[in-house]
Amino acid sequence: MRPDVLFPLFAEVTTLAGVGPRHGKLIAKLAGPRVVDLLWHLPSGLIDRRFAPKIAEAPADRIATITVTVGAHHPPRVKRQPYKVFCSDETGMIELIFFHARGDYLRKILPEGETRVISGRVEQFGGHIQMPHPDHIAPLSDIAGVKTVEPVYPLTEGLTHKPLAKAIREALARAPKLGEWLDAAFLKQQKWTDWHGALYGVHAPADEDALDPGHSRRSRLAYDELLANQLALALVRAHQKRLPGRALSGDGQLRERLTEALPYRLTSSQRRSVDEITADMAGAGRMLRLLQGDVGSGKTVVALYAMLVAVEAGGQGALMAPTEILARQHAAVLEPLAAAIGIRCAVLTGRDKGKTRDALLADTAAGAIDILVGTHALFQQSVEFADLRVAVVDEQHRFGVHQRLTLGAKGDGVHMLVMTATPIPRTLTLTAYGDMEVSRLTEKPAGRLPIETRALPLSRFDDVVGAVRRAIDEGAKVFWVCPMVEESETLDLAAVVDRQAELKELFGARVGLVHGRMKGAEKDAAMAAFAEGSVDLLVATTVIEVGIDVSEATVMVIEHAERFGLAQLHQLRGRIGRGERASTCLLLYAQPLGEAARGRIQIMRETDDGFRIAEEDLRLRGAGELLGTRQSGMPNFRLADLAVHGDLLAAARDDAKLVLDRDPELTGKRGEALRTLLYLFERDAAVKFLRSG
Repeated sequence: MRPDVLFPLFAEVTTLAGVGPRHGKLIAKLAGPRVVDLLWHLPSGLIDRRFAPKIAEAPADRIATITVTVGAHHPPRVKRQPYKVFCSDETGMIELIFFHARGDYLRKILPEGETRVISGRVEQFGGHIQMPHPDHIAPLSDIAGVKTVEPVYPLTEGLTHKPLAKAIREALARAPKLGEWLDAAFLKQQKWTDWHGALYGVHAPADEDALDPGHSRRSRLAYDELLANQLALALVRAHQKRLPGRALSGDGQLRERLTEALPYRLTSSQRRSVDEITADMAGAGRMLRLLQGDVGSGKTVVALYAMLVAVEAGGQGALMAPTEILARQHAAVLEPLAAAIGIRCAVLTGRDKGKTRDALLADTAAGAIDILVGTHALFQQSVEFADLRVAVVDEQHRFGVHQRLTLGAKGDGVHMLVMTATPIPRTLTLTAYGDMEVSRLTEKPAGRLPIETRALPLSRFDDVVGAVRRAIDEGAKVFWVCPMVEESETLDLAAVVDRQAELKELFGARVGLVHGRMKGAEKDAAMAAFAEGSVDLLVATTVIEVGIDVSEATVMVIEHAERFGLAQLHQLRGRIGRGERASTCLLLYAQPLGEAARGRIQIMRETDDGFRIAEEDLRLRGAGELLGTRQSGMPNFRLADLAVHGDLLAAARDDAKLVLDRDPELTGKRGEALRTLLYLFERDAAVKFLRSG
């Protein structure tokens, strides 16, 4: 249960004084629907109102706070003219300008002959000193409250600064004093204040430095969020390890045969990963390991070694991929190797029907199939294994954690290996996959030719078409990827359909089309026609990013490359260069190129190291944009910026591990405070893994 002390923070924003339904809706759109969301909505700028000159000394285009005597009111003669109030001090006159103002209201707040403090931007117009729509008008007794440094918050259309700032002040007033969840020595070493002080401090920046993500108060709050994330993942991992596993070792015979059957030697990182995986499976707990490897780094073969340990021990292995094409691609690699070492590998997808499917299911249930490769079809109740011991999930971010667990439930104490070809920076690996051990494949298998990457302006479209024609005439297959248009699927679709029609006029029936709106079977048919059939030029959206392996594809054209993120450009480029012929990637860009886009294209030309590219992408774009947090299952941080706080993330991970080693059920004084932290950052789900939760 969420602690009572946090209840006021998880109330709707409309429970705050002055926040009605209209403002509530706008605040929910901007920051979130609850009071706590306003606490995490940090200032992006500030207005310094401490400058308090006399009227004659007030420079134009600067914010100033001036003490004045209110003079005559001049309502407009014509509706479109402004309402003016003349004010003065001993040095001169200033005109306060109001458009669409109510005279009775202005006379009430600016009574003639009274002293008032006004604050706003000073302007010079026609030789007169003016202040249009002052931000503050207050009696002299309130001058200290006006002459402050005021935080400026990001806004949304329809919501102005005043009601938002007032709502945030109301939200801060509800923030309770909470027990300290940070280690006392670490807190002292970092010279940080407590949570409550840091929270108030970030909403009252004294200068520009206080807006920096690396400022001590912002770093303190970022660390709290990262610690909640790491503690939650550590609890999931501890729970996973507590689940009874089955130690697997096998006699090594099948793995020896596989090593002899392979037409190449494993790379050093493949050998290291195989050793890490086999050591995990030999332990008492269940393995939960992430295998990260760039496109073409040989993950499927490492997965086969893992599954062979299960087969040697008398069990079965399963490999699940997110698409039918990817499942069949894995099967195409695994089946000949399985045949060579004398075991049976089969593939099951949604397309398999009738007697063929029934026979396959019966053989799997009887244990006659050693390794089953498939899609989501493997989740179905009708799929039963005789003794599933190892499950491999490819491209985990395309599946939910719950689906991973469903596959694990198909056997007793199933060991889990998760694979991804999306290069993820180390910092992000910790935030998204912190519940897993990690193995990395850092080399390309021998014989892979480097891909030549060139950048060309779109004005050279005709030259590109000529190059594509020559490549097709020489027997190559070509991908042509169309850009993402303003995050609109409809416009994306129009762009790709138009481009295919245009290229069809130039190349005839050899031009195919694939996009995300097609049904699965249509997509598969389009891909199959490209891989094995009459289509030589495939026009596509980024739907091809994961999961198509066509060895004859040696040219990749990416239109409007400046609109893509680095990791995505790298994934797309990885679709070519899989055969024995040299490959070329053409990045077409619109001029003029912005600085960030130029940087991305330059990195693509310099390197094909996916991990370096991912780190650069994190540096250039920040974590939120990197993998598209919504699609990838990456946590979306409100206070932490992984490009800035990467070192804090490592500290949070070590801290979480230490905490659970000392107090696994979080029952001590610090443990109780850490439970509150988990609820504060909505990692409630992790609390249920505590025996005393």
